[in-house]
Amino acid sequence: MTAEAVVRKGRKFEQVLDGAREVFMRDGFEGASVDDIAREAGVSKATLYSYFPDKRLLFMEVASSQCCRQADEAMLSIDLSRPPREVLPKAAHHFLSFIYSEMGQRIFRICVAEADRFPELGRQFYQSGPQLMHGALVGYLEAAVQRGEVRIDDLELAADQFAELCKADIWIKLLFGVRDMPSKPEIARIVDGAVDTFMARYGA
Repeated sequence: MTAEAVVRKGRKFEQVLDGAREVFMRDGFEGASVDDIAREAGVSKATLYSYFPDKRLLFMEVASSQCCRQADEAMLSIDLSRPPREVLPKAAHHFLSFIYSEMGQRIFRICVAEADRFPELGRQFYQSGPQLMHGALVGYLEAAVQRGEVRIDDLELAADQFAELCKADIWIKLLFGVRDMPSKPEIARIVDGAVDTFMARYGA
C-alpha cells in the first residue's frame, strides 16, 4: 500500500487520529505500534486498518491535520489591509506557538529521522503547514509593496528570511534539548527583533 492511498473517512476517524497522535508523540514513528494506537483510540485493529492501511498514512494525517490547524490560525492573523508593524508580529507569534510546541518539535524530529526511508513524510508536513504559511506571507508582502509600505524585489526570499529571523536563538536550542520552553517575554524579544530587522532591511 502506497502513501498515496486514499484515507477513508468515517464515524471513528477523529477517534483514531486522537489515539494515534498520543502514541506517535510518546513513542515516535518507529516505536509506535498499531496495537498501541488501536488501544489508545479505543477501536479494533480492523477499524484502524479500514481507515489507514499503512502507518505512514496515519502519521501523515496526524501531522497534516495539526499543521493545517496551526496554519489556518496563523493565516487568519494576516490582514492584507493592515501595515507590516501590525501584521508581522501577529503572524510571528502564531508561527512560533507551533514550532515551539511539543507537538511541533516532535513532528519535525520524526520527519527528519524518517526522511531517508520515507521522504513523503517530510514533503506532506511541509505542504500542509509551512508552505501554506509561506504563501500567505508572500501574498501579504505583495500587498504591502503595492501600498508602498515595504520595498521588496524577491518576495519569496523575503518571506523565508522573516521565518528564519523568527527562529533565531531559541528554536534550535529547544530541538537539541539545550533549554526549556521560552517565556512570553523571551518570545516577545525574538519577535520584536525579527520585525525590527526585517523592516530595517525592507521598510519603505
